[in-house]
Amino acid sequence: MGNIKFGTDGWRAIVGKDFNKDNVTKVTNAIAKYILDNFGIKKTILIGYDPRNMADTFSKISAEILKDMGFTVLYSNRIVPTPVLAYNAKLLNACAMMFTASHNPPEYLGIKFIPDYAGPATDEITSEIVKNLDFIPQKQSGGKIELTDFAPNYYKQIEKLIDFKKIQSAKIKFIYNGFFSATIGYFDTLLKIHNIDFETMNMIHDKNFGGKMPDPKAKYMTDLIDVIKNNDKKQIGFANDGDGDRFGVINEKGEYVSPNEIISILLLHLIKNKNLKGKLVKTVGSSLLLNKTAEKINVDVIETAVGFKHVGNAMRKFNPVIGGEESGGLSIQNHIPEKDGILANLLILETMAYENKPLIELQQDLYNLVGCKFFNDRIDKQLDNIDEIKPILTEYMQLKSIGEFTVKNIDTTDGVKLFFTDNSSWVLVRPSGTEPLLRIYFESDTKEKLGKLRSLLEKYSTYKPNKA
Repeated sequence: MGNIKFGTDGWRAIVGKDFNKDNVTKVTNAIAKYILDNFGIKKTILIGYDPRNMADTFSKISAEILKDMGFTVLYSNRIVPTPVLAYNAKLLNACAMMFTASHNPPEYLGIKFIPDYAGPATDEITSEIVKNLDFIPQKQSGGKIELTDFAPNYYKQIEKLIDFKKIQSAKIKFIYNGFFSATIGYFDTLLKIHNIDFETMNMIHDKNFGGKMPDPKAKYMTDLIDVIKNNDKKQIGFANDGDGDRFGVINEKGEYVSPNEIISILLLHLIKNKNLKGKLVKTVGSSLLLNKTAEKINVDVIETAVGFKHVGNAMRKFNPVIGGEESGGLSIQNHIPEKDGILANLLILETMAYENKPLIELQQDLYNLVGCKFFNDRIDKQLDNIDEIKPILTEYMQLKSIGEFTVKNIDTTDGVKLFFTDNSSWVLVRPSGTEPLLRIYFESDTKEKLGKLRSLLEKYSTYKPNKA
């Protein structure tokens, strides 16, 4: 039990070590008790899995446990992306369990519990589940497992949100890097259904994700970047993480486009071209670019702690135009409060079609609107133990400056965020939710200032700057 900890998006562990049959049984029993206590035995449970090693095996074990407890289990008949399963949870008024470790290394596996509102489980829910880890259920009759294809319901939903005819007529040149992920057989299928031409690469499911991290960042998409840079087709490129809830985008120059830029561009599109109204939800770790974009078009901003469970919770409360985070997750109004990488890819194509512009031009339009560019970075610092975290955060709260950067105000929504008097630079220091680790995010409007911030932060062995 001590090895089972729920982080920002479920429980994750290394297969064959902590992620084993005994612990999967404990977590399944704990989730089942939560469902019994809050919804009753008639609540349907959906189960899906991504391409990871043993994900199908462990998900079947979980399905059998739930069936023996008397639940009806709709079990995916194939690999399925998290947003596809989550949407079906909402549509069918069901709870869901997704076997994935998202963008983590291939040796990891995990379980995401998705309540019937179709977003990440909140801290209150996971706390209740953790209290149930010693629960031993009694076998009941009446349970069953039904193999289910969750794609058709999801496709109908996406067809309500996306103007496929507009995309098809725009004839945009792009490459879908399947990235060995769960979106293979879903994103490409939607495109084919609507007669949209595209090129592909890495279109097989691989438990080792081609020997790379299944995280669609520039350093793991070098093959896609090289293809785009070395041809004259003026293509863009798309990829998703292992379970399809995050997105990665490469522009026509072979440059990685940050999630902050994408969310900003999509906010403008959804308001201008789709006539959506409402707020923007972002995390405290996201760029000031989002705030400045929203300010230019008179959109209110809601800031949450880091992690899409907080974004999703705010989306349920405020029904914003769009909600997103700096790590590559977003969703929009009239969809689900869960990250959807497939939808993100399609929204980018839709934006380009409506504006009749390449992505690089949309990026330039964005920076012309806000008046500057932003550059950001992150440092992860491993500590000896969790007890070190509080004193470090306390010291950051007492700072008046870091080098030449003078503190203007402090935000403690999640860790300690220092805003500086130049109005375009900040540092966020926050603890990991599951280990003795500090994450230090920082941003500025020039690469020079960003470099200075990194040097100042790195020169302290524990990232505790001397008080100024």
